[in-house]
Amino acid sequence: MAKWLWQQRWARVIEQLDVVADDAAAQQLLVRLAAPQAVCVLGFVNAHAMNLVVRDGAYCQALSAADVLLRDGSGMAILYRCLSLEPGLNMNGTDFIPRLMHAYRGRRVAFWGTRQPHLNQAVQRCADAFGVVPVSVHDGFANSATYLQLAREQQPELIVLGMGMPKQEALAAELAALGGPCLIVCGGAILDFLGGKVSRAPKWLRRIGGEWLYRLLREPRRLFMRYVVGNPLFLIRTLLYRRAAVSARRTV
Repeated sequence: MAKWLWQQRWARVIEQLDVVADDAAAQQLLVRLAAPQAVCVLGFVNAHAMNLVVRDGAYCQALSAADVLLRDGSGMAILYRCLSLEPGLNMNGTDFIPRLMHAYRGRRVAFWGTRQPHLNQAVQRCADAFGVVPVSVHDGFANSATYLQLAREQQPELIVLGMGMPKQEALAAELAALGGPCLIVCGGAILDFLGGKVSRAPKWLRRIGGEWLYRLLREPRRLFMRYVVGNPLFLIRTLLYRRAAVSARRTV
C-alpha cells in the first residue's frame, strides 16, 4: 500500500457519512428510507469498518458506494471530535433497523444472514413485532449469485443483510445494480441480536458507549482482534489522521 493511502480511504468514507443531528432529523431519514424511489443502500460505519478500510480497498469502494452511510459507535464520535466536527446522534444499526422494519409493516422483506435456528427466530420476531411479510429467508453463507437470484424472483421491498463486514457491503453493491425501488440494509449482527444469539448490553452501558466491552466479555475469543487489538489501532490512526488534517490546513 502506498504511504498514507489509508488516509485517503478514511477521507472518502468520512465525506460520505450522513451526520444525523437530532431526533427530528432521524425521523426525517426514517420517512425517506421507508419510501425509496429507486434502489437505496444503507450502511453503518463504526471503528471496525474504518480499520477494515485501511487494508481492503475493495471494501472501501463497496462501503463508499452506499447511498446513506451512518455513524455507528463511540469510536466514530471520538474521530469526529478529534476533527472538530459535530458527531450527531449515534445511529447504530441495532437500534435503527428495528425502527425501519416497523416502517415497513405489511411489506415484503428478505432476511439473509446468520445461521439457523437464530435466523428463523429473528424472522419470526420481526413478523410478530413489526408486521413485516417475510418473502425470502436464507443463511448468510451462500455465493452472491444465490442472493441475486432470490432478489429477482421475490422482489422484496426491504432486504436485511446480516452477514457481517465486508461480505454484506460487497453483496449490497451487486444487488444495487438490479435496480427497482428497494432498500438494502447492511445490518451486521442485527439478525443475531433479533434471533437471540447475541444479547444487548444494559441500557446504562449503551448510553455511555460501552456496548463493545459487554460484547467482548461475552465473546472474548471471537472479538479479541476486533476490540482488544482493533480499538487501539483505530485510536492511533485517528490521531495520525487528525495530525495530517491539521498539517493540510496549515499549508493551504
